[in-house]
Amino acid sequence: MDIESLPLRDDLVGEEPYGAPQIVVPTVLNVNENPYPPSEAVAREMAEAVVAAATTLNRYPDREATALRQDLAAYLGHGLSVDNIWVANGSNEIMLHLLTAFGGPGRTVLTFAPTYSMYPEYARNTLTKFVAYPRREDFSVDAGLVLGAIDIHEPTVILLARPNNPTGTGIPLEAIDQICRQTEAIVVVDEAYQEFSAEPSAISLLDQHPRLVVSRTMSKAFALAGGRVGYMAADPAIVDACRIVRLPYHLSAQTQAVARVALRHADELLAKVAELAAEARAFEDWARGRGYDVVPSQANFSLFGRFRDRHAVWQGLLDRGVLIRETGPDGYLRASAGTPEEMQALKDALDDMNPEKES
Repeated sequence: MDIESLPLRDDLVGEEPYGAPQIVVPTVLNVNENPYPPSEAVAREMAEAVVAAATTLNRYPDREATALRQDLAAYLGHGLSVDNIWVANGSNEIMLHLLTAFGGPGRTVLTFAPTYSMYPEYARNTLTKFVAYPRREDFSVDAGLVLGAIDIHEPTVILLARPNNPTGTGIPLEAIDQICRQTEAIVVVDEAYQEFSAEPSAISLLDQHPRLVVSRTMSKAFALAGGRVGYMAADPAIVDACRIVRLPYHLSAQTQAVARVALRHADELLAKVAELAAEARAFEDWARGRGYDVVPSQANFSLFGRFRDRHAVWQGLLDRGVLIRETGPDGYLRASAGTPEEMQALKDALDDMNPEKES
């Protein structure tokens, strides 16, 4: 039997599963991971926490993840409490909860392209109309652009990635404030890469705007991509809305235990954040010096080009043992920040190829 013979939903026919290539090569710089694993001591403590959790795996986990939410509130600060925090299996599930609660048939989610390639899939899976309004020519987003798009499309939910993936561009905090003051929509600020940015978090605006949501992840800065932990900060009413639509016991006891250990060692796990941001900025300077067009980034990745045939460049790098991401605007490629050795491998491969750029 093949998938075409199944009574698949019409809007899923012909669709492919999401996912960046998973290829074993010496230099992996394609999914914006933190290349530095937890130390042996932290890994051992995580393992001990999992063993402790295993002694009660005959029982369901805390379906509210109360202790983890308390720890996350303490990490974020700003006077947040457990009632302001929701947690799920990656920020992907956070977004899915939000669109399940506030999207759906007859409703619209608005975002600004180019942006994270999973956003349309969240909309599709929740039967929400998806609108990707064009960004400014420099890939920026400001209050005027957003408010103009709101007037046209009347969304229920607005998704604003800050810094944006794949461009790395930010949105001024003042713009977020202005947007929230002039819309009744749920405004979701996706701060998956916030720890890498020098800009203040939109969390500082939560007490002024009850329909503002700030989404975060432990996958990137915390080097916990394999842990699958995402979370959000919002008004307790929005948290309660997500609790309505979440599956029961959606976050395993092991996941909760590992995440709590990570938060206890936040200083150690976040120690490489500034270094990774500096690696990305240094690569961008190098790329500009080689004549590449580089989009100024506030995250742990860089978007650069423009190539006449970006797929050929991607393949050429892969052939040289370097995996980056073929995503974003035509002609561009995205490279995650890695170790100094990994970044040198990327530079050496590009110099070896000397790919043709658009004039």
